[in-house]
Amino acid sequence: MEEKIYFNDSEGNKVCGILSNPTSNKENLIVVLCHGFSSSKDSKTYTTLSKILNEKRISSFRFDFFGHGESEGNFEDVTISKAVDDIINAVKFLREKGYKKIGLFGSSFGGISSIVATSKLNGLLFLALKSPVSDYLEVKNKENTKKEIKEWKNKGYTFYLGEHGAKFRLNYSFFEDFKNNDGYECAKKINIPSLIVHGDCDETVPIEQSKKTCRLMKKCRLEIIKGADHRYTKPEHFQKVIDLISEFIFENI
Repeated sequence: MEEKIYFNDSEGNKVCGILSNPTSNKENLIVVLCHGFSSSKDSKTYTTLSKILNEKRISSFRFDFFGHGESEGNFEDVTISKAVDDIINAVKFLREKGYKKIGLFGSSFGGISSIVATSKLNGLLFLALKSPVSDYLEVKNKENTKKEIKEWKNKGYTFYLGEHGAKFRLNYSFFEDFKNNDGYECAKKINIPSLIVHGDCDETVPIEQSKKTCRLMKKCRLEIIKGADHRYTKPEHFQKVIDLISEFIFENI
């Protein structure tokens, strides 16, 4: 059964989520699913994983980050810190509802947000990551010239092109916030079973980031999908990442 529910972030904004709960037993595992930048809780990765988990009697909770999908907030004001706050409040919300066994999955932007959140949370069962950003400064310096970043700072905002060609205004506060969220430093604090899946043809996030992050985590395994890009465009690559993530979750119930 799927239920649309809302919880609040630390600033009182409503965050919209979908609770897929195939069993009334809250002692069972529930997995929080965190989407990527300019994506949503209803993207293919998260609906597919939710269905697979539900078939195994595992609950899932996928939600829209601040400024995304059905959650409140302006997209232009989004930062990693706001996303981390959303994850922490999602876990708090689920615990208040009686769920005791909680795992976390994050992709790309949701990946670094999950890394940082996990370093701040106690009691999570595991962390699974799909092509996570660990160093956003490197990614943005790769995407933009120094001149473009300077113009972004001077103007206060820039425009970001989403995966389907949509154009989003994005404030410079997003860039400034990188210094508050160092994925590598946070990875050192994570001591729960962790999995990172990354394509070796990722054009957005260098695979070297995941190699370094995995080395820094105490109980991490890295799975490299040969030929896969950041979005796992080819069906066989998408299926492989879904299989690896779901199998890891089943192993860590």
